[in-house]
Amino acid sequence: MIQRDIDQLLSAVITQARALSIPVSSHIDPHVRLNRRARNRFGCCIRKDGGYLIELSARLGEEGTAEAVSQVLAHEVLHTCRGCSNHGPRWKRYAIKMNGAYGYSIRRSDDFEALGLTDDRPVRYLVVCQRCGRKLPRMKRSPLVDHPERYCCRCGGPLRVLDGDQIDLFDQF
Repeated sequence: MIQRDIDQLLSAVITQARALSIPVSSHIDPHVRLNRRARNRFGCCIRKDGGYLIELSARLGEEGTAEAVSQVLAHEVLHTCRGCSNHGPRWKRYAIKMNGAYGYSIRRSDDFEALGLTDDRPVRYLVVCQRCGRKLPRMKRSPLVDHPERYCCRCGGPLRVLDGDQIDLFDQF
């Protein structure tokens, strides 16, 4: 997708939000900035000089479908609403409105699979739920990697950390 197409998608998303009476800012830069270094996030809303700049992962812009790009842009546009700099109740209400009206699946965070991309980031640690088998890949050490006993999976199951050779063996099954 080229820059012009992405900017047009941003304009369309802003129009969609306004059609639902969602009070998005009137000071959004109409040009999406593509970030070539972003590896762990798909988009970002940056408040700058009284306005907003929407940033998108260059990889998503190049490899993602128009639907995936629009969904991430919609997520970021909602952050321009008053009181929506985080993912609090107001932001969630607006996301639900957009999802219902336009078929998006806007949520607090997305993943590669949901956006139709392959996750090719190197995995050094793999956290696995002992109950449901959910995999939580990690590239860096973190409190979750160092102390999995302090956390649990969404299903409530205990977590275990695999690393190095264990990851390769686990992926074979």
